Amino acid sequence: MSQDINVLALVKGEERYIFLYDDESRAEALRTLGRFASDNELSFSWYDAAVLSQKVRNAENEESEASERNRLGMLKTGDPGMDQDQ
Repeated sequence: MSQDINVLALVKGEERYIFLYDDESRAEALRTLGRFASDNELSFSWYDAAVLSQKVRNAENEESEASERNRLGMLKTGDPGMDQDQ
């Protein structure tokens, strides 16, 4: 069984910020963005954290919507007891 890895990347001048996380560690990835933003020794800002956090949340919503569409599609085409005209 393979597990997908999500990638977030940010380039700021000479610095590169690359975050790898799986779906189960989404919350930890969001907390890490906040920790980086609060670190005064990094150029990673609260704005950067907000933008990348939004990307994490949008990806999660898109995955949920795709999963729901797939589930509904399976009900229409895969369940012989379902009337397709419903």
